[in-house]
Amino acid sequence: MSSQRSWQFFFETITVLLFTLWLSVAPAWGANGQLEVIVVDKDTGKPTACRMHLLGPNNNKPRKADKVPFWHDHFVFPGKILLKLPLGNYSFVLERGLEYLDQQGRFTINVFADDSKQIELRRFVDMSAEGWWSGDLDVRRPIGDIELLMSADDLHVAEVISWSNDKSQWSAKTPPKQALVRFDGNRYYHLMAGMVSRSGGEVFFFHLPTPLKIPGGGGEYPPLAKIIKEAKNQAQVWVDVSRPFWWDLPLLVALNQVDSIQVAHSDICRETVVPHETGGKPRDMVHYPNPYGNPQWSQYIYFQLLECGLHIPPSAGSGSGAAPNPVGYNRMYVHVDGDFTYEKWWQNFRAGQVVITNGPLMRPTVNGELPGHVFQVEAGTQFDCDIGLTLSTREPISYLEIIKDGQIAHAIPFDEYSKSGKLPSLHFDKSGWFLIRATTDLGKTYRFAMTAPYYVEIGYKPRISKKAAQFFLDWINDRTKQINLDDPKQQREVTDLHRQARDFWQEMLSKANAE
Repeated sequence: MSSQRSWQFFFETITVLLFTLWLSVAPAWGANGQLEVIVVDKDTGKPTACRMHLLGPNNNKPRKADKVPFWHDHFVFPGKILLKLPLGNYSFVLERGLEYLDQQGRFTINVFADDSKQIELRRFVDMSAEGWWSGDLDVRRPIGDIELLMSADDLHVAEVISWSNDKSQWSAKTPPKQALVRFDGNRYYHLMAGMVSRSGGEVFFFHLPTPLKIPGGGGEYPPLAKIIKEAKNQAQVWVDVSRPFWWDLPLLVALNQVDSIQVAHSDICRETVVPHETGGKPRDMVHYPNPYGNPQWSQYIYFQLLECGLHIPPSAGSGSGAAPNPVGYNRMYVHVDGDFTYEKWWQNFRAGQVVITNGPLMRPTVNGELPGHVFQVEAGTQFDCDIGLTLSTREPISYLEIIKDGQIAHAIPFDEYSKSGKLPSLHFDKSGWFLIRATTDLGKTYRFAMTAPYYVEIGYKPRISKKAAQFFLDWINDRTKQINLDDPKQQREVTDLHRQARDFWQEMLSKANAE
């Protein structure tokens, strides 16, 4: 064999070997397969929008999907999606809000995989059919995704936080003339909700026609109280405090500027709880240790407001888009009789006909009345409350608790309740308030439900606790010491607001009729 032919044979042999080797390893070089997922409502058989948490293939990191909204560890899709994925093993959780049982599963993407899988989601309770309509007051996701996000988590009211101190989704475009959008027959979202943060805390503004113009920064001036006052002078604005522990809460309450308070707020997350109160009044870590200390401290503060005879409804917000939550994770249900409208929802929310939750679903009545009701009776009269409760849950609950005047009056084992379906009655021989709370057994996060309070006024006077009034008086005194502005005029202006608040709490203390 000539030298030239020997080299030609060598190169041909090498070429064949390389080609054969390429064929054997090509599927492993970034090869993909695909799986079509179709999710249907078990009762109707129709495709339904939902949320998927998909992990894999090897590092168990959350996977994204093409052309659908993704946030943190999940994406949503309108009932049908083609997943193009690398080879490997995957696990998933499918959810649709709180009223459907979730579905968990696993699948494998092999070489040249091309398959289709139909999954059923089953609704185990229909809250709206019983007059309870869901809402989330803290949604921070892109406006173009809102309708799919609400459908995927079966949400009926959403307040889209589209502007804040230092940024706005409307900076480069004109805000819509119609800020309230209705779709799918009975779902509403408002595009002009906003958030203002200052040194004293953070509040949400709802129902404004256009964004507020807020000076830059988040310092002491202008104070939240001044911003709120100017906003309320311009429009029928609703002010929602984003967390109960903000330093300026007693100031804003004293000035009658608070319409609701987020007790189920964005520090309470699907997989964890924020372990601190940065920017707010810190808790006693001994009495309120992690991991549940933050939400328990929030509830304690809210209970002290109720102990002062104040009627402020609790609210809920997921913070999705800032917090690692899906839209509607922390949500509220407001009861609406008859035809459901956005206006009726807010009207009944103001009346306190609300339950907040991120898990259990409660429908309470007491002597036939909804939460927020004030039972008024003559002085010297005793009053008994018969508590009715319909409860649905997809996660285990240890106890149902009846909170009376800030203390646990009854802790009923869930097994006992599930057998009898009854809760103990409450007896009042003096004014007070009460609510119902359920907490699940999850160890990693705080999942609960809580009704808004009921009030009992014997002699037509509310309960005012000396201890609670002193709690807020001490708080306002501590907060006043933090004010230190370079401008003397601004210092006097802010200090005067705190003086008014101190007078309010001092008067509350003088009117106390309970310890």
